[in-house]
Amino acid sequence: MSARVEVEPVVTPEWVAQRLDGVVVADVRWYLDGRSGHAAYLREHVAGAVWVDIDVDLSDQPSVAGGRHPLPSPETFAERLGALGIADDDIVVAYDDQGGGFAARLVWLLRSLGQPAALLDGGLDGWPGAREAGPVTRAPVVRRPRPWPARLLRSADEVQAAAAGDAAVVLDARATGRYSGADVLPGESRLGHVPGARSAPWADNLRRDGSFRSAAELRERFAALGAVDADEVIVYCGSGVTACHDLLALERAGLPAGALYPGSWSAWSADETRPVATGEEPDGTPTST
Repeated sequence: MSARVEVEPVVTPEWVAQRLDGVVVADVRWYLDGRSGHAAYLREHVAGAVWVDIDVDLSDQPSVAGGRHPLPSPETFAERLGALGIADDDIVVAYDDQGGGFAARLVWLLRSLGQPAALLDGGLDGWPGAREAGPVTRAPVVRRPRPWPARLLRSADEVQAAAAGDAAVVLDARATGRYSGADVLPGESRLGHVPGARSAPWADNLRRDGSFRSAAELRERFAALGAVDADEVIVYCGSGVTACHDLLALERAGLPAGALYPGSWSAWSADETRPVATGEEPDGTPTST
């Protein structure tokens, strides 16, 4: 394997265009409303981009304990990406058409293993280069399974303890309506957030044009959330996907690596023993214990 290449968590279209022959571009579109990301990919995508399926390639089977998108086993992850032709030492640039909220899952997983990977700033809408339709197939490769780093993952018990204490900050990357309990996502058994967690919608990492905020802007944002001075930062979302956007934004801001709660709200809310808070403030009154 060649020496690791240092790649920022977010790269510009110009950066990618200058290195197209040396990177693997991945289309990771996924939609909460049930639309098919694969169908959108087949209609049009960045020329040469391979399709990566969040549900199949980047997740295990849904379960009550693991949530809607549990992390795949290291063996499954290696097998699936190998089948797509993504090697251990490839530089991967991923995109979607929603600001990177879903492509962030692939990027964060790869970066957590030490593989160079980045989000395409501006996503598909910001890509000025060639596009094409239909599938792209790369020659399969053999990847080496590598365990997920324990230091970057947290369990529900660890999240509950962190949110109840003063040393750590727990961030909820979902939209504010889902955090407060005002908005309903079909299939979620309870509404609200982890008591003590702070609302940090992943979309607020972006400017109005869909591009990423600067490192300074992101650092200011996370400072207001208490993340700059915290001993640790843990992030969750609905199912461990868009939380990765906040984790990449923390890195872009120059802050220490945050940790992911993979089960996120889909697992937390399904466990009736877990307390739930509603409202717009992190100290909302629990509605159950």
